[in-house]
Amino acid sequence: MNKINMLESLEIFHELNEDQLLVIDQICKEKKFNRGDKLFTEGDAATHVWVVIEGHVDLRFELPGGRPSSNDQTVSSIKADAPLAQILGWSCFVPPYKMRLSGYCVSRDCRVIQIEKSQLTKCFQQDTLLGYTIMTYLIKVVGYRFHQFQDVVAKTMGETLMSGW
Repeated sequence: MNKINMLESLEIFHELNEDQLLVIDQICKEKKFNRGDKLFTEGDAATHVWVVIEGHVDLRFELPGGRPSSNDQTVSSIKADAPLAQILGWSCFVPPYKMRLSGYCVSRDCRVIQIEKSQLTKCFQQDTLLGYTIMTYLIKVVGYRFHQFQDVVAKTMGETLMSGW
């Protein structure tokens, strides 16, 4: 599969035309990670949108004192084949522009596409329909993550209430 076909197969870019896909292709950087690798750390400057194209990434909060992270701190799982769950780093569009969680590769390996926010916003200025299409998708992702977070909070509160009886 060539890179343009691969981009078009991703939900975030699915509605883009050939010219728009070519523009996106020019600003994408592909990176590979192995199980246990940290993609980014909670509190890092959010400067990129990330798209998981292969594998599985967990988003976790960090424990104080530099203690190692584990599956217990997972708030959300990002899988390449899951709708609305391929995107990371939308925090680059939201003040204070910091990563709110850490990203860990939990599959044997994973591949991601990184797109620098500054390059992406230049594309949005040149093609407002491109910007509208991608930002509409990112809003759906934010809503999806908010619901995931609500589920985690409800589960945690429920476990706390149950253990207090």
